[in-house]
Amino acid sequence: MAKVAIIYYSATGTTYQLAKAIEEGAKQAGAEVKLLKVKELAPEEAIASNEGWSKHRLETQHVSEATLADLEWADAIIFGTPTRYGLPSAQLKQFIDTTGPLWGQGKLNNKIGSSFVTVATNHGGHESTLLALNNIFYSWGCLIVPPAYADPIQFQAGNPYGASFTSQNGTVSPDDTALAAARFQGKRIAEITAKFVQ
Repeated sequence: MAKVAIIYYSATGTTYQLAKAIEEGAKQAGAEVKLLKVKELAPEEAIASNEGWSKHRLETQHVSEATLADLEWADAIIFGTPTRYGLPSAQLKQFIDTTGPLWGQGKLNNKIGSSFVTVATNHGGHESTLLALNNIFYSWGCLIVPPAYADPIQFQAGNPYGASFTSQNGTVSPDDTALAAARFQGKRIAEITAKFVQ
């Protein structure tokens, strides 16, 4: 059975919704899944000033924060983030920056890596953020598995690099197509990972 860690950051919930769909797909494929968030770095006053942000924080209190032990446990690691100027969020990057000890010991070698993203605007950094996350996987010695065009949903969902969704500045929630693409990515990662851990 493949062990999949989905590690994400979400401020107002859009990325979280994609993460949940990826979790569903991975579980449907028989994987053991941990859905984990990274630590919030924003000041309390910033969170309190945005109703969607403070509401989402309350709604996801039950989601555990990722640890280095979770990375060591996982056969596959799927990162999710909103884009920030075409790059991963500071919250996710800060977690990644703590992984040096595992990397130095070679404990991240040969794991499966994949990623997904949400953006506020069309052409707001989908692909550059996904490719930036892949740089981490290259450094760790992971085998990168994208959704590719391995399912017809990918031709509707936008790109072969990883599930993505444009929230129109937070006014639109992921639609059925975006959620189906995310479920497919979770399923594909779980199925391919299972071939490596048999």
